Amino acid sequence: MNQQHIRNFCIIAHIDHGKSTLADRFLQITNTVPERKMQAQLLDSMELERERGITIKLTPVNMDYTYNGELYRLNLIDTPGHIDFNYEVSRSLAACEGAILVVDATQGVQAQTVANLYLAIEQGLEIIPVINKIDLPNSDIERVSREIIHLLGCKKEDIIHASAKTGFGVENIINAVIERIPSPKGEIENDNTKALIFDSKYDKYRGAVMYIRIFNGSLKKSDLVKLINKNTQAEVLEIGLLQPDMVSTGSLETGQIGYLVTNIKTISETKVGDTITLLKNAHVEPLPGYKKVKPFVFAGIFCKDSSEFNILRDAMEEIVLSDSAIEYVPEASHGLGFGFRCGFLGLLHLEIISERLTREYNLDLIITTPSVEYKVTLKDGKEEVIHSPQELKDPSFTDSIFEPFVSCEIIVQSEFVGQVMEIMPEYYGTYKSMSYIEETRVILKYEMPLASILVDFYDKLKSVSKGYASLSYEYLDFRKADIVKLDVDVAGDPVDALSILTYREDAYKQGKRIVEKLKSVLSRESFEIKLQALVGGKIIASERISAMRKDVLAKMSGGDYTRKLKLLQKQKEGKKKMMGKGSVDIPHSVFLEMLKR
Repeated sequence: MNQQHIRNFCIIAHIDHGKSTLADRFLQITNTVPERKMQAQLLDSMELERERGITIKLTPVNMDYTYNGELYRLNLIDTPGHIDFNYEVSRSLAACEGAILVVDATQGVQAQTVANLYLAIEQGLEIIPVINKIDLPNSDIERVSREIIHLLGCKKEDIIHASAKTGFGVENIINAVIERIPSPKGEIENDNTKALIFDSKYDKYRGAVMYIRIFNGSLKKSDLVKLINKNTQAEVLEIGLLQPDMVSTGSLETGQIGYLVTNIKTISETKVGDTITLLKNAHVEPLPGYKKVKPFVFAGIFCKDSSEFNILRDAMEEIVLSDSAIEYVPEASHGLGFGFRCGFLGLLHLEIISERLTREYNLDLIITTPSVEYKVTLKDGKEEVIHSPQELKDPSFTDSIFEPFVSCEIIVQSEFVGQVMEIMPEYYGTYKSMSYIEETRVILKYEMPLASILVDFYDKLKSVSKGYASLSYEYLDFRKADIVKLDVDVAGDPVDALSILTYREDAYKQGKRIVEKLKSVLSRESFEIKLQALVGGKIIASERISAMRKDVLAKMSGGDYTRKLKLLQKQKEGKKKMMGKGSVDIPHSVFLEMLKR
């Protein structure tokens, strides 16, 4: 197809602003999918995506559309809207020349809208602003228009009004894509063939399937190719378009987006961001590619039934084939057995993966309390990276600990600014700036420890703003912090699985919370159980669970009171002998309860 008739674009928006519904209407209007096969959230192929109504994985699709009597190929990449999957958005943008910015007419500009917009502007993309859901009775088009104009600096007439649900205005968006987004640059007849891998997936029959964008030259079936960064050679077995199913065309040319299947069978060999070129092209400069995705949130994944560990291991290997953002290493816990310490991009990412493991592999899992990565400087000058309390060395060997900080953007109604600012010191947030995007809407910028966000910050933020606040954040750097390891002893035995890393000033509060909760969930034994929270061997909080008492008087039908007293005294002496003796077998159900906040 003529390069001038190709348009590569993606849709960016905050979660639940109607992005997937708009993609459905595009597929209908362009007749890419027959009416009998049409269903809601068609590009969201995962069961979880449909169930939750969110996009988790980016999905490319090729659509043909006739405009002014000429045929155009519109290559759309549907992207996620949640902050945890920001890396998917950045990868989509690198393969496009334009982006449709969708804003909900009832909610207006949200934090993730701004974050995704900045990413698109950095890439130099043409932005088409769209106000969606104008059919809703509580839509406020005038206010949302002012917010978009403030953000983009565009004219009011540049903003397209639409309802993806009813189809109103969707053709205007398609026409704007053709009119405003530039066609891709590059030469078809060129010895400098370059294609970018912007995503890949594992197919058990085909092996590694790569989603590519051709920037220069062309690729066809039977070509011998090379992945420059990985220095891997392969043969093109199949190449074609996504409509949205894979349709083999035998070749792809400059500006086109499609899929590529080679004789490479493992995803690890097809690194996202790598450049593909023809093997005969000896010296080709690779495309810029992507920054390596760095997990922010770490948690342990264990099976309730330790005999299922082998199934969990196989499941983790398969999940990583479809989601390269996960990092995992084996981990052994005294209380939980064998499992994996895994790195995720955020709490939703963790939730999605654990849900997939439970559903797809029928596993009953225990997920430990999420934590972050800490950098530890030892007294001998060495530096270590730790992800769990068990990895922290004794304080006598430790010089200083550094924790990750993030830059937060909170968009909130002006009436709730005071309440939001009130809770920030509680989460160690440092105020940076405040700006208005409209008379009634404010952007608050804070810097705060990533660990503070992981606990219940988002819930508290939503609570004080009556659900109106939205949050986005990005990694800044590591900063020195007064972090200590809080150990927990049950009946004199340390329980590693209950240890946490916390600020020194919060240690008492956290220790008190843990021992009090343990007291409420642990069963009584025939001896008294001491529960202790310790920092550096010093007890900072404690509780006791009294011994179970047998009714020794039950066998007495009567008799003198002194006989009863004698039996009770004998029982008391026996209890004294057993004081603090014996070990407590903590069931998995207790660990599960302790993980709940």
